[in-house]
This record gives sequence, structure tokens and C-alpha cells, in this order.
Amino acid sequence: MYRTIVINDTVHETRVALLEDGTIVELFTERRGTSDISGNIYKGRVQRVLPGMQAAFVDIGLNQAAFIYVDDVVLDNYHENLTCEEVARREEMARRAEAEAARKAEAKRNSDAIRSTDRSVRSDAPEDEEEDAFAKAKIEDLLVEGQEILVQVAKSPIGTKGARITSHISLPGRFLVLMPTSSHIGVSRKIEDEAERTRLREMVSGLRCDQLGYIVRTASEGIARDKLAQEMDFLKNLWATTQKKYLHAPTPNLLHQELNVSLRAVRDLLIHEAEKLIIDAENGYHAILNFLDTFMSSLKDSVELYKGQEPIFDHFNLEGDISRALKRKVWLKSGGYIVIEHTEALTAIDVNTGRFVGKHNLEETIVKTNLEAVKEIAYQIRLRDVGGIIIIDFIDMERRSNQEKIFNALSEAFRKDRSKTHILPMSEMGLIQMTRKRTRKALTRLLCEPCFYCEGEGYLLSKQSICYNIYREIMATANDITGHRLTLRVNPDIAELLHGEERRIISNLEQHIGVQIVIYPNIKYHLEEYDIIEVAKQ
Repeated sequence: MYRTIVINDTVHETRVALLEDGTIVELFTERRGTSDISGNIYKGRVQRVLPGMQAAFVDIGLNQAAFIYVDDVVLDNYHENLTCEEVARREEMARRAEAEAARKAEAKRNSDAIRSTDRSVRSDAPEDEEEDAFAKAKIEDLLVEGQEILVQVAKSPIGTKGARITSHISLPGRFLVLMPTSSHIGVSRKIEDEAERTRLREMVSGLRCDQLGYIVRTASEGIARDKLAQEMDFLKNLWATTQKKYLHAPTPNLLHQELNVSLRAVRDLLIHEAEKLIIDAENGYHAILNFLDTFMSSLKDSVELYKGQEPIFDHFNLEGDISRALKRKVWLKSGGYIVIEHTEALTAIDVNTGRFVGKHNLEETIVKTNLEAVKEIAYQIRLRDVGGIIIIDFIDMERRSNQEKIFNALSEAFRKDRSKTHILPMSEMGLIQMTRKRTRKALTRLLCEPCFYCEGEGYLLSKQSICYNIYREIMATANDITGHRLTLRVNPDIAELLHGEERRIISNLEQHIGVQIVIYPNIKYHLEEYDIIEVAKQ
């Protein structure tokens, strides 16, 4: 499978598409002022502790308070700068403690056997009570209102929910992920060779002169010791800088900002999965090359600056697939269709035969429709980035073997998905229940907004999306414009936005195409309706 990253980088919006054999399978969008904050590290202040939910609200400087669960709270965010000798001494103490714990566990097993006949034997009750007390730590015992805390965003705000944060900090690099609040050394499961896993674990353990934890990433397979040492130093310096900022910065405050969407695509996709990256902006192109100079200079030849006259997403035929991913109904090639409905609690997907009548018998027609729907459902869920609970209502099949065939086909279709999924077998009612890890807004929530024409029952393109569509349409025909002025007729709300918050779009277009653009609001126009009229020279 050949993977390509296509980046459309403009002053107001950056779109990153991941293509597999020429078909878009994932889309990431970042707009000016509304960037994804996952991975950012903040100095926050506890606003409110909620014992009933075992969670707390934390002010990190955003419009909405972030929330943290009790399991994500780490009291000690820092590790001392220890010498290698001190680390070795502490590791030896930890080994002795482990052996002592094993001895006590064995003693407890023996005591349990005796307890059945003699209830008075309790050889290690103090230790049990201490462990239970630790396991049942409560949020009110860990945090108090007004307390300052170092946190990282695990999930960006979604809808009315604030950002989910954690004290378990992680700093990803090219080969390693640094975990300052842990001492664990782990190796990516994708590295299957046991000898290589052992080599990498021992290498990291030998290079480590502190109590910081590390996860060895897939890209580390076959890596030399000096390369790993360089990245460990880089990540440790980054963590040390973050700690210093925490000690001196006001509260709340941003201490470390995650990479923008283009550089995240380089770090997470180009370095690990994709074979090629194409970007249409020269500034973004050079930023990516500079980033690769630090992390993987050998991949610079995989980056290409797009210089075509046609907009890059049009060149790769992506706009149609993106528009299709915003529709409620998606037609299948056979004539069947699926309907995707989003609710607050879950996403429901319904499969229908539609115009497909089959050739032989009803069961065969149904199975063929369901199998075709499986591929489209997996594709749409991945492209739309649907997360949470998903219920799929397949067309009823009589044979259990056919139900199992659909379940196996769906499981296989999601093997390529980078998000974690869990799929249950088909129920007697013909439903498949599944969950998919949610980390950011779904595509429909990102690019659309509730429809005020139908009182929120449906969706319209957001006003921003319409402005950007106008921008792209004018840019697509820029070389054919011969008139001295463009007249843009739009809904009054769009006109207000183009004169206000998005006025940069018009100024950039006028500068690029060299003609004046005059905006005329028309109250009769639907929000998504607009006309671009070229005024010829007289």
C-alpha cells in the first residue's frame, strides 16, 4: 500500500490529507485561532474538586475549564537530577523491594490457606491495609481548590465538553516518547522481533541516568546507540525547560506547545507510515525541511513542493470525497446506501438495499449489500473520524454463518485504522456494537454547524467553510480572469464575515489575482449560496 500526505497550506487554514493508494482516508484541519491543543502542556490552577465524580475542573487559560479524573493525577510531577550511581542504588533498592513484595505475597497465599480453618491468622494485614488505602486514593485527598498543577491536554475540547487533561506527561520524539512521571521502559508492540526488543530495552536502560520513563517507538528498530542517546538528551532538555517555565510562569499559562498540524503529520505519518509528502506552500515546505534536518534528514527527498496551477486538493480529486463525507446518506455502487446519524451519546449507521435488487435470491442480495456496506462504513468512520459508541444496523440475515462473515469482514476492514477500536459480534437483532477512540472533533462537527433553518435538526456548512470555499473557487480560476473587477453575491451573514473576521481572505485574493472584489449581500440567498461574477473591462 502506497501512502501519500497531501497538505493544502493557506494563511487561514491548513488541511492535511492521508491518501492510501490515491484514496483519502484521513483528513486533519487546523484553522487560525482554533488549532488542536492535544499534547500542549499547561500550568493550571484547580478551580473545583468534585468528589461525587472523582474529578476536578482546572483553569488552564481557555474559555472552558479543563477536567481531570482521579486516575490522571500525579502528585509529584518532577524527578530530581540524580547521578548514575544514585540511580543504580535506587534501582537496587527497588529490586529488593520487589523481592520482599514477592515474599510477602507468598506468605499471604499461605496465610489465606490457613485462614480457611483459622480466622485468627493475619500475618500481613498492615501491608494490605496500606495498599488498599493507596488504591482507593480520592480526588479530594489529591487536589484542593487553588492548587497549581502541571498538566497536559489528552483530548481537545469537543462540543460543550472542556479539554481532558492529565498529569502523566509524555513528550514524543522521533524514536522515543519521554514519560517524566514514570520510570517504566516500554517497547512498541509493532516491533515483533524479541531479540530487537531486548536490545532496545537494554540500550535505553544503559543510557538512562535518571528515573525518567521511556517508550521506544517503532521507528527505533535497528537504531544505533548514539542516535538514541542524542534524542534522549533532546527530550530531557525539553522537559527541563518545561520544568523551569513551570516554576517561574504565572498561572494559568502555556508551557509547551505541540507541533502544528503539518509538522505533526511529518512526525506521526511521514516518518512512520507514508512514503511521500506534497505541500503547496513554500513557507510550509521549508519549515518541514528544517524539521526533518533535526529528526530525520534522510527523509527530505520524500518532501515535494507542489507548483501546479490547479489547487492541490482538486489535483488529487479530494474535494468530492470530503463533501461526500459530510452527507447523511452515502450511496453504494450497487445501488444500496448507508445513513449515518450523529447524536450526543452515539453514532447510528443504518444499511439499506436501496435500488439494488440482486440476481438470485434475497439472502444473497442482502449479504452482498452488507459486505459492500462494511467497506464503506469503515472508510467513512475513519475519514469522518467518528469516535465513541457506534451502532451499525445491518440488513437482517437468516444464516448465522453470514452474520459471522459480516463481523469478520468489519474487523478486517478496521485493521488499517490507527485509532483503537473494539467490535462486538453481531447480536440476534442484526446489530453490531463497537467503540472507537475519540481524540478530536469529528469532521462534521469541525466543518459544519447546526442548521438554523431547521432549528438544529440538520447541518449546514459553517460560515467559515463557505468563505474558504469561495476563496478556493476564485483561486481555481485565477489564471482565467480577464476583467477588472469581481462581483461576489452572497448571503448577508457571509458578507458580514468577509467584511469582518475573514476580511484577510478578500485582501489576499485581490493581491493574488490583481483585481478588485466587491461584495454584495443578498437577503434572498441561502447561507450556502453565492455567485462569483466577472465584470469585463469597458
